[in-house]
Amino acid sequence: MSEHVMQLSDSTFDEQIGSASGAVVVDFWAEWCGPCKQIAPILDEIALENPGLTVAKLNIDDNFEVTRRYGVMSIPSLIVFKDGVEVDRIVGAKPKGALVESLSKYL
Repeated sequence: MSEHVMQLSDSTFDEQIGSASGAVVVDFWAEWCGPCKQIAPILDEIALENPGLTVAKLNIDDNFEVTRRYGVMSIPSLIVFKDGVEVDRIVGAKPKGALVESLSKYL
């Protein structure tokens, strides 16, 4: 796990998302998910290269409440929050260029 990526849980999610300045990208993932493992280093790079963007991860197997609240049915799912409100969603693994392009309006 990276020092540039925040770990979230059901108990910390609302506080962390609500108090973050700027956009927050939350990666809904699971340990057994191959595509999730593929994009993890990409998200780490994006977090490192874009200090104004907060990148966070939420393990769906350990955090049912938030996963259910946001209706996450496929992983990886990246949900972008601004001021604590969902503003965008990216479902599925994508190469770095495609992710950066999708997130560019929040960087």
